[in-house]
Amino acid sequence: MFEKLFKLEANGTNVRTEIVAGLTTFMTMVYILAVNPSILTAAPGLENAGGSILFATAVASTVACTAMAFLANKPFALSAGLGLNAYFAYTVCGAMGYSWQVALTAVFVEGLIFLVLSLTNVRQAIFNTIPHQLKVAVSVGIGLFITFIGLQNAKIIVNNESTLVSLFSVKEAITAETFRTVAVPAIIALLGVVLIAWLLIKGVKGYMLVGIVGTWVVGMICEVLGLYVPNPELGYYSTIPSAIFSFPDLSVSTIFKFDFGFIGSHFLDFLVVVFAFLFVDIFDTLGTVIGCATKAEMLDENGKLPGIKEILFADAIGTTVGACLGTSTITTFVESSSGISEGGRTGLTSLTTGVLFLFAIFLSPLFLTIPSFATAPALIVVGFLMMQQVKDVKWDELSSAIPCFVCIVMMGLSYSISDGIAFGIISYVAINALLGKGKDVSILLYVLAALFILKYFLI
Repeated sequence: MFEKLFKLEANGTNVRTEIVAGLTTFMTMVYILAVNPSILTAAPGLENAGGSILFATAVASTVACTAMAFLANKPFALSAGLGLNAYFAYTVCGAMGYSWQVALTAVFVEGLIFLVLSLTNVRQAIFNTIPHQLKVAVSVGIGLFITFIGLQNAKIIVNNESTLVSLFSVKEAITAETFRTVAVPAIIALLGVVLIAWLLIKGVKGYMLVGIVGTWVVGMICEVLGLYVPNPELGYYSTIPSAIFSFPDLSVSTIFKFDFGFIGSHFLDFLVVVFAFLFVDIFDTLGTVIGCATKAEMLDENGKLPGIKEILFADAIGTTVGACLGTSTITTFVESSSGISEGGRTGLTSLTTGVLFLFAIFLSPLFLTIPSFATAPALIVVGFLMMQQVKDVKWDELSSAIPCFVCIVMMGLSYSISDGIAFGIISYVAINALLGKGKDVSILLYVLAALFILKYFLI
């Protein structure tokens, strides 16, 4: 049955590989079920809606992953996008002062626009117009970006007022008597990186999943022995599940809570909010798809991705359904690359991830206990695997190599896939125009560069 649905043999994979890949992807992104409610409940009126948001996130993720599986047959997983949920809670509902119902309405309208754009090939045209060298750079940039995320999640790289970021100090943790709370998780994460790297080199099947679970078990052993002491106030939680089965509190409903009346009375204000959601989502999604597809060697000889229309359509379905249920924009997750690194190549990978999100509604105490220092090593190793493609950048062709460099660096340092793409495209257009190669640059690329520049001045 699976062979007929997902063409496993033609894609050089099998059921076991796909299921392990889907489970690995899920393990690296299940944190969103805890993070998304914690962010969105910062919006006035949603303080007690954490259970409903968790439910909405899980169901919307399941719908989006299932759509990706059957419409596109690709191993990309989707859930509520980080950054977009912060914009929802802290900017739209915070700084701008709009209600969360207005924000959900904006996300819903954005999803509908996405559906139209996907059907009319606009998003496909944007994907295809990005030069092949920049597509390679996007994949490398995501490698740097996801490594940075992993290092932060493990608290190996921490905030620093003087240098913005710095290496975690074991000495300071000992002095502050937080060694068992703060230092031990970072050390466990480093051991996890070594474990996953060793399993990778040895060619162990399911190495990423084994590494995550193995690191988690080490964390539990350390907690039982008193070597690791949880401290929720510092963001360090117990690694041992307090329960197995539970169902979220849905007493505060977020389902179909739209405010369409706001559109008529504040049309221009509403348009700005929708455009911000739309713009970031388009290029976050395109960047993630480009990076993961390049890693999986899915691009054809012209740098195009067969089935891109269906991929983007599945993404749009996720956003629309998510808004109806009560969560912010659903987008393709960069953590999909962890499952791809395990050999995932078809929609069976994304379907597996989607089904696990559905089960997570009932098993949330178990899945939400997986510590960030257990999944962080997987992200770091995935970053290494994606950055290997830097060798495919033609560094001697400076007119394209410099924009590639800008794209890679900005993606990691700005902590944004869409900003990395923006700076890559702007620099590519500017450099080639100044070199008298403007005729070789597509009109759509000029339009995108102009839109990016306007975005930075207006939003």
